[in-house]
Amino acid sequence: MDTLVQIAQLILMLSILVVLHEFGHYITAKMFKVRVEKFYLFMDAGFALFKKKIGDTEWGIGWLPIGGYVKLSGMIDESMDTEQMKSPPQPWEFRAKPAWQRLIIMLGGIIVNLILAWFIYTMVYCTYGKKYVATELIQKDGLVFGSTGKKVGFEDGDRVLSVDGKSQERFDRVILDILLGDNVEVLRDGKPITVHLTNEDKKEILDKEGRDFIHPKVTSTIIDSIVPGSNAEKAGLKKGDKIVGINNKNLLYQKQLNEEAFKNKDKTVAINIVRNNEPLTVTSNVSNEGTIGIMQIPAEKVNFIITEKYNFFTAIHKAVEESYFLLVYNVKQFKLILRPSTGAYKHVKSPVGIAASLPTTWDWEFFWKFTALFSIGLAFMNLLPIPGLDGGHALFTIAEMITGRKLGDKAASVVQTVGMIILLSLMVLTFGKDIYEIIARKFF
Repeated sequence: MDTLVQIAQLILMLSILVVLHEFGHYITAKMFKVRVEKFYLFMDAGFALFKKKIGDTEWGIGWLPIGGYVKLSGMIDESMDTEQMKSPPQPWEFRAKPAWQRLIIMLGGIIVNLILAWFIYTMVYCTYGKKYVATELIQKDGLVFGSTGKKVGFEDGDRVLSVDGKSQERFDRVILDILLGDNVEVLRDGKPITVHLTNEDKKEILDKEGRDFIHPKVTSTIIDSIVPGSNAEKAGLKKGDKIVGINNKNLLYQKQLNEEAFKNKDKTVAINIVRNNEPLTVTSNVSNEGTIGIMQIPAEKVNFIITEKYNFFTAIHKAVEESYFLLVYNVKQFKLILRPSTGAYKHVKSPVGIAASLPTTWDWEFFWKFTALFSIGLAFMNLLPIPGLDGGHALFTIAEMITGRKLGDKAASVVQTVGMIILLSLMVLTFGKDIYEIIARKFF
């Protein structure tokens, strides 16, 4: 059931994003009187789950949920249909339009994705407020680092002041800034110290601990739920129990229990708790996956969340600001991925990996914020100058506007083929990696 909720969230999210992205191409094509032959949600390789022709356009849903497309008359696209290119250009065809109109059509989907993110954030902020974990609050007693964090130069008790000279009010972005930056200024024993991170340091962090290399200090954590039939339930742990230690060691950070359990696969851990103001020690078996079957209330959500309230009009500016910052973060992350020595490319996720990381219960606030985040990511990805993506088409159109020379149909076909091979290869690699990781977690 939990997996079904994750799949449902992903399919709904992809459907919204793909339909609106393709609608951006569709509406701009219609503006310039270009005939749209097909409008598909998901890919219809071989066959479609549903299709219906209305006017000049065939509307349908494909069986392969990895995107979607609009097929424009007189354009070599994902369909690789070159037959119509053999006849003279017709007034309703894409190729018959001036370059500036074709450029707008190519960028239509990206523009809609950016507008969608801005609109979603506006509505979320005026409905739920802007919520974030405050950096100053969460690290007021200093931070705790995993073994990898200590290896690259951090020490327990450090407080992050800035990354590459810039401070950050949101703690979740402090972690991202550190992974994307080079010089981290921390306050240690009352003195500012600079920790320089090399590409090798970042690879060490990403490969071994990821975002969990840094933790807020906590002295206790509360059990939010118990998995039915789990070792935790059999041991007698209950929702609301306050965990204060593991194996008779005081709790220093929330992930400590997870780490101790992982170290003791198929063994036992002693969990020190407080229940009804009474200290107790509960011994639980650990599964061969290194879990006991509990969910903890995230420490950062207990005392460190800031909620800023906005009305519709004041939310507009904050939504634009958030969309801009996320676009900048996409650029920074892409630059990190392009540096092979960081190993960041190995952590790129396919829709399968994204689905596995979604919550197992439905939360509309989370869903809409994640959709907006995904929409920015989709806009950025499509802006990349890779043949087969909108950015690739746009690049050749811009080159044509500058040089006055148009890419020939034969060359366009070759470029599109190369682009599709690159994209499909990347998809196979990322899908394969994520599927393997899910199987490995289940059976090894």
